Amino acid sequence: MNGKKGSVEINIPPIAKAKQSETTKKCEEKFGTSFISSILNVWEFCKEDTNRVIFSLKVGLAVLLVSLLILCQSPYRVFGTNIIWSILTVAIMFEYTVGATFNRGFNRALGSLLAGIIAISIAELALKTGRIAEPIIIGFSIFIVGAITSFMKLWPSLVPYEYGFRVILFTYCLIIVSGYRMGNPIRTAMDRLYSIAIGAIVAVVVNVLICPIWAGEQLHKELVNNFSSVADALEECVGKYLVDDGSEHSEFTKTVMDDFPEEPAYRKCRSTLNSSAKLESLANSAKWEPPHGRFRHFFYPWTEYVKVGAVLRYCTYEVMALHGVLHSEIQAPYNLRIAFRNEIREVSTDAAEAIRRLGKDIRNMQRTLKISVLKKVHTSTEKLQRAMDMYSYLLTSSANHEPPHKQPLSHALSSDLDKKLPEQNHDPPLLLQEEYSYHETMRKQSKRLYSWPSREVDAFEEGGLGFSSTDCMPRMKTLETTATLSVATFTSLLVEFVARLDHLVEAVDELSKMAKFKQEDV
Repeated sequence: MNGKKGSVEINIPPIAKAKQSETTKKCEEKFGTSFISSILNVWEFCKEDTNRVIFSLKVGLAVLLVSLLILCQSPYRVFGTNIIWSILTVAIMFEYTVGATFNRGFNRALGSLLAGIIAISIAELALKTGRIAEPIIIGFSIFIVGAITSFMKLWPSLVPYEYGFRVILFTYCLIIVSGYRMGNPIRTAMDRLYSIAIGAIVAVVVNVLICPIWAGEQLHKELVNNFSSVADALEECVGKYLVDDGSEHSEFTKTVMDDFPEEPAYRKCRSTLNSSAKLESLANSAKWEPPHGRFRHFFYPWTEYVKVGAVLRYCTYEVMALHGVLHSEIQAPYNLRIAFRNEIREVSTDAAEAIRRLGKDIRNMQRTLKISVLKKVHTSTEKLQRAMDMYSYLLTSSANHEPPHKQPLSHALSSDLDKKLPEQNHDPPLLLQEEYSYHETMRKQSKRLYSWPSREVDAFEEGGLGFSSTDCMPRMKTLETTATLSVATFTSLLVEFVARLDHLVEAVDELSKMAKFKQEDV
């Protein structure tokens, strides 16, 4: 009641505000979840490599030290606004590794020096030509310098110095244009050069003296990790091939093809194959580094690391080919794969052990005799080859190479039919019908395993593919032979991997000689 007779006050709840409150809560919860997820991702990223955090802090420290020359009054009176060039130099020159910083610093110093000399020469020449011709000469010189530097940095042998040509271009333009307006090009050039020198010195000192990150160490670790990745991928691939994982079911192929890119072994092989550019970049940076840590002698053979990495990738291609057979459309029956299981597993284990041993030798910087590394894997490979030769009748459909007791079911049934059918013109007996029915059932169940491209079961019936029922048995035997040859393909690739392993041992041995690794104690 509101005081008036007969009137009633009705309170209606604010529905819009309630809905808005619920929407706000959902947004806040979503924002909080995404924020926490971002923090966790950053934390995991930092945990992967703590040098990333160290590098970031060092860059911040170097920029702060140079900025103090402007923020403090006394240094600012001496250097003036030209000290901004020092800040730019630190920001541009500071790289992740010490070697990359030295490389960038060399290009920066040489480019700035050449640009200063050219700018002073052109400016003095332009001053002597008079006020009218001076801007024309300066403008034409800017065009010529820009064209020449842009052309030279595209030259194949000068690509490593591409940054130096960029420095020449923008330093020359800034010096000669500002000198033209200020009227003293020599003074302007000198101010720019010592400011750049201050920034370069600060960047080098901070990067070398405070938790240095050496490109040589990074290259060394990266190569060793690649060895471990290839060994793990080889063992995983062979292990999956020798395990009964349901490959004789019709849905097997689609499943494994969907999961193939996500397999750990595949990712390891892919990372090894994609490491070429990283190894070359680290090797180029390591050349600029002074002797340090375990790499104490001058002219260390960093290029040999790149060569070893190339040979290792050459072996990795074979592992990828093994994965291709593992996930191929046509698969050998499991009972045929396990016929050579012991020999295949022994070769893969010995080969993986040899790769890990080579990686361990590089990590410990020690030299092992080539014979001791290859002897065991060569022995197991010879066993595999002898087994393949001894039981080659399992890999062919030719009756001349098959022992009578080893004939497959399809061959036995077809021979039985050939003998019995001519003797009778009436319907076959019940036993023969049961045998033929069993054969038809087995043929249909194995159709997707043995056929390529994949076809429906009805496609193999009479006239379905252009052949009659009398041609079905030879057709099935041909498809069975194609499937069994998958084992021969897999073992051949494994033997080829061992052959390529010989080249890898040679490359590692050459690296150990040039890098003067210590001889392993016998």
